[in-house]
Amino acid sequence: QVQLVESGGGLVQAGGSLRLSCVASGDNYNAMGWFRQAPGKEREFVAAISWSGVTWNYADSVKGRFTISRDNARKTVYLQMDNLEPEDTAVYYCAARQDNLPSRNSNYEYWGQGTQVTVSS
Repeated sequence: QVQLVESGGGLVQAGGSLRLSCVASGDNYNAMGWFRQAPGKEREFVAAISWSGVTWNYADSVKGRFTISRDNARKTVYLQMDNLEPEDTAVYYCAARQDNLPSRNSNYEYWGQGTQVTVSS
């Protein structure tokens, strides 16, 4: 079993930055990703990364603004979010899967509890 714990959310003004972290316990995972869910909307894909970090995937809405990375020695995946917009306001969820494909789909076996990101205009 893999448990994921996110941190780093908060309130920031538009144009600002935040860095989310997600620490994993357990070893039965490879690709990791970030998803988000805004009030009244469905959960959507944000970014994902393979175990080695050489393959990644981004939603079009965050390309050029967000960067996903990971430190396997620390069992941690990061999401650096720059030039934040009010539309980025959501609960951000970390996810992990046994397959190494950094999928855009929600077919991840393990999920964190989420961290709130609020961007004010």
